[in-house]
Amino acid sequence: MKKQFKKIGVLTSGGDAPGMNAGIRAIVRCAVFHGLEIVGIRRGYSGLINGEFQKFSRRSVANIIQRGGTILETSRCPEMHEGAGRAKAIEALKNEGIDGCVVIGGDGTFRAAEVLGNESDIGFIGVPGTIDNDLWGTDFTIGFNTAVNTALDAIDRIRDTASAFERIFFVEVMGRNSGFIALEVGMAGGAEQIIIPEVKIDLEELCQNLKDSFKRGKRSSIIVVAEGNHTEDTINIAKYVGLRLKVESRVCTLGHIQRGGSPSSTDRILASNLGIAAVEGLINGKKGHAVGEVNSKIVYTPFKETWEKKKSIDDRYFKSIPILSL
Repeated sequence: MKKQFKKIGVLTSGGDAPGMNAGIRAIVRCAVFHGLEIVGIRRGYSGLINGEFQKFSRRSVANIIQRGGTILETSRCPEMHEGAGRAKAIEALKNEGIDGCVVIGGDGTFRAAEVLGNESDIGFIGVPGTIDNDLWGTDFTIGFNTAVNTALDAIDRIRDTASAFERIFFVEVMGRNSGFIALEVGMAGGAEQIIIPEVKIDLEELCQNLKDSFKRGKRSSIIVVAEGNHTEDTINIAKYVGLRLKVESRVCTLGHIQRGGSPSSTDRILASNLGIAAVEGLINGKKGHAVGEVNSKIVYTPFKETWEKKKSIDDRYFKSIPILSL
C-alpha cells in the first residue's frame, strides 16, 4: 500500500555540485503542485540533527536555477555513522511532522538515507548530485557536465602557455575513485594521455609515447590525471617524466574550481527532471530508491545498488586517444 505523504523535506549533503539549486527548485515546486508541504533542511544531515528547518513555498526558490552551489548549504556528518546521531535525526523529522525526504548527493548521502529509512517509517528517495558521475542507476549525475566544461575551459587556456614554452603540462582533475571527468576532459581537450583510477599505466610506456610524439614534431603535451589514480601522485609523475625526457614539466591542479560556477543547460535540465521524478516517485511508493535517467528515460534504483554496482569505463576512450594524439 502506498504511503500518503503530507509534508516532505529536502536536503543536500556531501560535496556540492552545480545544478543542485535547479534540483531543489524542481522538488519544491513539484511538491507544491501536488499539494504537499515542503521544508528545506539546512546544512545536510548535520542541520537535520540540529533541527534547522525552513518552510518553503514556490516563491522561495525563485531565481536560483542559474546559481551554483546549494542554497540549503551542505556538510559532512560523522554522526550519521552512530546510532545516537541517527536517532536524533529521525526524532527531528518526526517532531517537524516530516514523513518523506528527498536527499540530493552522492553515495555517502544515499547510504545515510538508506539506514534512516530502515530505522524509521519515514520515506527517503535520492537524487544523484555529484560531479564524479560515479553512481550506478543514471547515465549522468547532476554537476558532471558543468565540471567537465569548467575543466575543459581551463585546459584550453593551459594549452596556450604549454605551446608557447614547449612544456608538458599534467592537469589534475577531480575523481578520487573514478575517471569519468578525466576521460571526458582528456578526450575533448585533445590530451596525449589520460591517467585514471581504473587503469594503472606504465610510466616508461608513457615516456616512450611522448618521445615518439616529439619526433613527429610536437613540442608540447597535455596529460590529464584524475586525483585518485593508482599509478603515482601527479607531482611525482610529472617529475619522473620531466627527468626521463629532459623536458620542462608542470602540474596544474584544478581542484575545487570544478565544483563552482553556474550550471550548464544540461545540468539544469537533468536536475529539473530528476527533482520532479523524485517527488512523484515518493508519492508513488518508490521510497528507498534513487532516481536517475538512463537512455533518456527516468528509472528508480534501490539505494544499495547505486554504490554496490559499478559503472564501467568506456574502452573507446583509450582506443581513440593514440589515434587523435598523433
